Amino acid sequence: MNEPQPLLQMTGIYKVFPGVKALTNVNFRLFAGEVHALMGENGAGKSTLIKVLTGVYSLEQGNVELDNETIKLHSPQEAQEIGINTVYQEVNLCPNLSVAENIYIGREPRRFGRILWKQMNEGASKLLLERLHLEIDVTRPLHAYSVAIQQLIAIARALNIKSKILILDEPTSSLDKTEVKELFAVMNKLKLEGLGIVFVTHFLDQVYEITDRITILRNGELVGEYMTNDLPRIELVSRMIGKELHVLADLPRLTSNERLQDASIMLKAEGIGRSGTIEPLDLYIRKGEIVGLAGLLGSGRTELARLLFGADRSDYDYYSIDGSEDKIHSPRQAIDCGIAFCPENRKTEGIIDDLTVRENIILALQATRGWTKSITRKRQEEIADEYIKALNINPPNPEQLIRNLSGGNQQKVILARWLLTEPKLLILDEPTRGIDIGAKAEIQKLVLSLAQKGMSVLFISSELEEVIRVSDRVAVLRDRRKVKEMSNEEISQHNVMQAIAGG
Repeated sequence: MNEPQPLLQMTGIYKVFPGVKALTNVNFRLFAGEVHALMGENGAGKSTLIKVLTGVYSLEQGNVELDNETIKLHSPQEAQEIGINTVYQEVNLCPNLSVAENIYIGREPRRFGRILWKQMNEGASKLLLERLHLEIDVTRPLHAYSVAIQQLIAIARALNIKSKILILDEPTSSLDKTEVKELFAVMNKLKLEGLGIVFVTHFLDQVYEITDRITILRNGELVGEYMTNDLPRIELVSRMIGKELHVLADLPRLTSNERLQDASIMLKAEGIGRSGTIEPLDLYIRKGEIVGLAGLLGSGRTELARLLFGADRSDYDYYSIDGSEDKIHSPRQAIDCGIAFCPENRKTEGIIDDLTVRENIILALQATRGWTKSITRKRQEEIADEYIKALNINPPNPEQLIRNLSGGNQQKVILARWLLTEPKLLILDEPTRGIDIGAKAEIQKLVLSLAQKGMSVLFISSELEEVIRVSDRVAVLRDRRKVKEMSNEEISQHNVMQAIAGG
């Protein structure tokens, strides 16, 4: 039986930004009446491919065909006009306007220049009821409804523009299980109506529940296209990460559990979780222990780190630090309890790029003292010189603006900032992302030396080899829940990947 012609065909797609090849010879096709998952880790090229398809970016090379006709898009407006619509993770509608106004915005039914409100409200109600089985008051403001309902309203707006292709970019990231089920019911209905749906997600369970086909990207290149039922979960994970199971060779472990046999518990968290973010879980870390968090992007690693640091508040938990029960409701409370946090996005949450290396290093220490007890300039310079030397920060100039440093050296400055506060627990979220191999090795050695001196470390990384090499124990997260914990001989790339894949 011959395969039908694809509704959409993208071939030989190249997209280059200054100094970066974002997409290299990528192919993608979508058939009418299917849900097609676009998969890949951070930096794989998913968002770039979608932006090329929707006219946000122009392409350097390649061809895009819709219904066997070549198209060249220069804006999202042009994409909408030919039936390509996107619903983003963050609903980009107007919360202060009514549901009906959001659905018809820019295309309101008018007579003599005046909006026909009754006709618009009736049209919105009919669209929501017939296409999405959603019966709500369309005259109420959008913000009166849940995120899940807002997602459906965004889909209704796309359908009202007569979509052929619907792109859903992480639509389930803020939804609970019941809301995801409702969204999937709508997607299945639209699929039967012949719509082609591109589904971008990091949740493996959802991929295997709702999709018909999977395309995997890695580092801006096409890994392959697969029918969902023909691709085992473990194979999907290995292709996303870039490690084939039969060639996995574990690097030698750098840690030993012998030194932890009599170590006391530094952190104990029971039932820590947040609705819509991560399911409640238990976690403990001994003094001097490095606990690694493994999992794909979107598995809940960063969300857990933020809960432990008080940047987000847990719905319910029992929490103790070094034997004393403490409620952590803010980063300030966490710092007072001896917790330090190096965030994943050092550019926006870590460094202050208009300040010098010296000023960035002393920030946390100054905050703990309060601004009425300022650290003298002489003492600031002594501290900066000490840590620049200890961490081999280059260039070794404390008055250099931090934005002029490489990513690896910026990361070292953030580490210096927190080490200066002498924390009991150091949370490192992707501490080696985007830095060169030499800097990675230095940071790994530093983490190991800190643990040997008695500091507890929670180490989060997308690179399995790194997690396995430095961790005494590994907790695996999948789809926002902890699915396995392993230690000693259990820890291997194969076992961790098997746990990530599940199923």
